[in-house]
Amino acid sequence: MNLTEIEKTALAIARETGELLRYGFRQAKQIEFKSSAIDLVTEYDGEAEALITRKLSRAFPTHRIFAEESASNGQSAMDEAAAASAGSDYTWYIDPIDGTGNFAHGFPHFVTSLALYRDTHPLVGVVYDPLRDEYFHATSGGGARLTIGDGPPQPLAVSEAGQLVHSLLVTGFPYDRHDSDLDNLAQFAAFLKQARGLRRTGAAALDLAYIAAGRLDGYWEYKLNSWDVAAGVLLVAEAGGRVTAIDGSPFTLTRKVDLIATNGHIHQAMTGVLAGFNGHTAG
Repeated sequence: MNLTEIEKTALAIARETGELLRYGFRQAKQIEFKSSAIDLVTEYDGEAEALITRKLSRAFPTHRIFAEESASNGQSAMDEAAAASAGSDYTWYIDPIDGTGNFAHGFPHFVTSLALYRDTHPLVGVVYDPLRDEYFHATSGGGARLTIGDGPPQPLAVSEAGQLVHSLLVTGFPYDRHDSDLDNLAQFAAFLKQARGLRRTGAAALDLAYIAAGRLDGYWEYKLNSWDVAAGVLLVAEAGGRVTAIDGSPFTLTRKVDLIATNGHIHQAMTGVLAGFNGHTAG
């Protein structure tokens, strides 16, 4: 399997999706709701997902595709039984718009995320920011890179921050935070007292890409979906960072995940802060 060629295909699909999203970002949108009143979806989520799955299915007809909108509706872009009968161990995890809440409100911070896994092992990851024309991409064992527009790819490396007081951290809050005790507020407050700064951007895939790029130093979040992080965790690992479960144990991609991703230097400090809260996880 030629991962470089697969990466090129994924980048081309991301570029085409980005053109659609740049157009849609400036248009009036039809906003609907999924799991809660703050879990939004627009018609462009569906259009972008349809474009991506159509292109991937043509390029890799035996691969499974696990995409946000079809998965949320109890469907999959490729029938699981058909994929199994084809002998495929490969699955694409797709988030057509990571940061839909931002997109729907006209806030310019969202991405498209594509990742190929063989079983639970990441092979290719692409996170594309269409408004900044930034492609964060990685292959297993091949490193992580940033390509801006038509420029040459540049290697990514995590930051050197070694203490929380010198670190810019990022997190997010779950969609069920209005009703759930695990709302991440206490954890946020704990880090607020120790870190240089905290951010909440609303796009997990881009948060992870920024860890890989050294723009952020550490990230934690609860109740994420697999498609939110599948590409980003490969970016962080290939840029020299570290990704674990929220309690510091080895990370495995599952449908729902709690995770920490850092430059590696502050990982122990972050797991230490969160240790008092680790009885509460997404499960």
